[in-house]
Amino acid sequence: MATELDKLVVNEGARAEHFRRGQGVASGNGKTAGKGQKGQGAHAHTKKHGFEGGQMTLARRIPKFGFKNVSTKTFATVNVGDLNVFAAGEKVDVTKLISKGLVKNSFDGVKILGKGTLKVKLDVEASAFSASAAKAIEAMGGTAKVIK
Repeated sequence: MATELDKLVVNEGARAEHFRRGQGVASGNGKTAGKGQKGQGAHAHTKKHGFEGGQMTLARRIPKFGFKNVSTKTFATVNVGDLNVFAAGEKVDVTKLISKGLVKNSFDGVKILGKGTLKVKLDVEASAFSASAAKAIEAMGGTAKVIK
Protein backbone atom coordinates (compact mmCIF):
# COMPACT_ATOMS: atom_id res chain seq x y z
CA MET A 1 0.00 0.00 0.00
CA ALA A 2 1.54 3.31 -1.09
CA THR A 3 1.63 6.20 1.37
CA GLU A 4 0.11 9.43 0.12
CA LEU A 5 2.41 12.37 0.77
CA ASP A 6 -0.41 14.73 1.74
CA LYS A 7 -1.45 12.38 4.57
CA LEU A 8 1.96 12.21 6.33
CA VAL A 9 2.00 13.41 9.94
CA VAL A 10 4.83 13.86 12.45
CA ASN A 11 4.67 11.31 15.28
CA GLU A 12 3.76 12.51 18.76
CA GLY A 13 6.89 13.55 20.66
CA ALA A 14 9.17 13.30 17.64
CA ARG A 15 9.89 17.03 17.57
CA ALA A 16 10.72 19.18 20.60
CA GLU A 17 9.48 22.74 20.67
CA HIS A 18 12.22 25.37 20.24
CA PHE A 19 13.23 26.95 23.55
CA ARG A 20 14.34 30.60 23.54
CA ARG A 21 17.02 31.24 26.14
CA GLY A 22 17.75 34.58 27.77
CA GLN A 23 14.15 35.80 27.88
CA GLY A 24 14.26 37.42 31.32
CA VAL A 25 15.22 36.29 34.84
CA ALA A 26 11.74 34.92 35.63
CA SER A 27 11.85 32.47 32.70
CA GLY A 28 14.26 30.21 34.58
CA ASN A 29 16.79 30.46 31.81
CA GLY A 30 17.39 34.20 31.61
CA LYS A 31 20.33 36.53 32.31
CA THR A 32 23.29 34.22 31.60
CA ALA A 33 21.10 31.79 29.61
CA GLY A 34 22.55 28.64 31.17
CA LYS A 35 26.18 29.61 30.48
CA GLY A 36 27.08 30.29 34.11
CA GLN A 37 28.97 33.42 35.10
CA LYS A 38 32.20 34.60 33.44
CA GLY A 39 34.79 32.59 31.57
CA GLN A 40 35.49 31.10 28.20
CA GLY A 41 32.26 29.11 27.98
CA ALA A 42 30.15 32.20 28.70
CA HIS A 43 31.42 34.09 25.67
CA ALA A 44 30.38 33.54 22.09
CA HIS A 45 32.79 32.16 19.47
CA THR A 46 35.91 31.85 21.62
CA LYS A 47 36.79 28.17 21.04
CA LYS A 48 38.38 27.12 17.77
CA HIS A 49 37.16 24.03 15.92
CA GLY A 50 38.76 20.95 17.46
CA PHE A 51 39.96 22.83 20.56
CA GLU A 52 40.25 20.51 23.57
CA GLY A 53 41.08 22.90 26.39
CA GLY A 54 44.78 23.05 25.63
CA GLN A 55 45.14 19.26 25.35
CA MET A 56 46.73 18.06 22.09
CA THR A 57 43.86 17.75 19.62
CA LEU A 58 42.71 14.37 18.36
CA ALA A 59 43.73 15.19 14.79
CA ARG A 60 47.32 15.74 15.97
CA ARG A 61 47.40 12.78 18.43
CA ILE A 62 46.47 9.96 16.08
CA PRO A 63 49.19 8.43 13.88
CA LYS A 64 49.40 9.41 10.24
CA PHE A 65 49.81 6.60 7.71
CA GLY A 66 50.89 6.34 4.13
CA PHE A 67 52.25 8.57 1.47
CA LYS A 68 50.42 10.26 -1.40
CA ASN A 69 52.54 10.40 -4.51
CA VAL A 70 51.45 13.51 -6.41
CA SER A 71 53.06 12.37 -9.67
CA THR A 72 51.31 8.99 -9.85
CA LYS A 73 49.25 8.15 -12.92
CA THR A 74 45.77 6.61 -12.77
CA PHE A 75 44.76 4.66 -15.84
CA ALA A 76 41.33 3.54 -16.98
CA THR A 77 41.64 -0.16 -17.83
CA VAL A 78 40.21 -2.19 -20.71
CA ASN A 79 40.72 -5.93 -21.18
CA VAL A 80 41.73 -7.38 -24.56
CA GLY A 81 38.59 -9.56 -24.57
CA ASP A 82 36.42 -6.41 -24.46
CA LEU A 83 37.92 -5.15 -27.75
CA ASN A 84 35.98 -7.77 -29.75
CA VAL A 85 33.13 -5.24 -30.13
CA PHE A 86 35.18 -3.47 -32.84
CA ALA A 87 35.24 -4.53 -36.49
CA ALA A 88 38.29 -6.29 -37.89
CA GLY A 89 41.04 -3.93 -39.10
CA GLU A 90 39.57 -0.96 -37.22
CA LYS A 91 41.82 1.65 -35.59
CA VAL A 92 40.95 1.83 -31.87
CA ASP A 93 41.80 4.89 -29.79
CA VAL A 94 40.58 6.51 -26.55
CA THR A 95 37.67 8.36 -28.19
CA LYS A 96 36.36 5.14 -29.76
CA LEU A 97 36.68 3.30 -26.43
CA ILE A 98 34.62 6.05 -24.77
CA SER A 99 31.98 6.05 -27.55
CA LYS A 100 31.54 2.24 -27.21
CA GLY A 101 31.16 2.62 -23.42
CA LEU A 102 34.27 0.60 -22.53
CA VAL A 103 35.81 3.64 -20.80
CA LYS A 104 33.86 6.22 -18.82
CA ASN A 105 36.72 8.50 -17.78
CA SER A 106 40.22 8.20 -19.23
CA PHE A 107 41.89 9.78 -16.11
CA ASP A 108 45.59 10.00 -17.12
CA GLY A 109 45.13 7.59 -20.00
CA VAL A 110 43.94 4.11 -20.91
CA LYS A 111 45.82 0.86 -20.24
CA ILE A 112 44.99 -2.30 -22.16
CA LEU A 113 45.20 -5.47 -20.05
CA GLY A 114 45.55 -9.07 -21.26
CA LYS A 115 42.43 -10.74 -19.82
CA GLY A 116 40.27 -12.55 -22.37
CA THR A 117 40.93 -13.56 -25.95
CA LEU A 118 41.05 -11.26 -28.95
CA LYS A 119 39.26 -12.58 -32.06
CA VAL A 120 39.77 -9.66 -34.50
CA LYS A 121 42.76 -7.82 -35.94
CA LEU A 122 42.95 -4.28 -34.50
CA ASP A 123 45.32 -1.33 -34.51
CA VAL A 124 45.13 -0.12 -30.90
CA GLU A 125 46.46 3.19 -29.57
CA ALA A 126 46.58 3.57 -25.79
CA SER A 127 48.72 5.09 -23.04
CA ALA A 128 50.00 1.71 -21.85
CA PHE A 129 49.76 -2.01 -22.56
CA SER A 130 50.46 -5.01 -20.37
CA ALA A 131 52.97 -7.42 -21.95
CA SER A 132 50.30 -10.08 -22.47
CA ALA A 133 47.90 -7.57 -24.07
CA ALA A 134 50.48 -6.34 -26.57
CA LYS A 135 51.39 -9.95 -27.37
CA ALA A 136 47.71 -10.89 -27.93
CA ILE A 137 47.07 -7.90 -30.23
CA GLU A 138 50.20 -8.59 -32.31
CA ALA A 139 49.41 -12.33 -32.48
CA MET A 140 46.20 -11.45 -34.35
CA GLY A 141 48.23 -9.31 -36.82
CA GLY A 142 47.32 -5.95 -35.26
CA THR A 143 49.51 -3.24 -33.73
CA ALA A 144 49.79 -1.96 -30.16
CA LYS A 145 50.97 1.66 -30.28
CA VAL A 146 51.82 3.55 -27.08
CA ILE A 147 50.74 7.21 -27.16
CA LYS A 148 51.50 10.01 -24.72
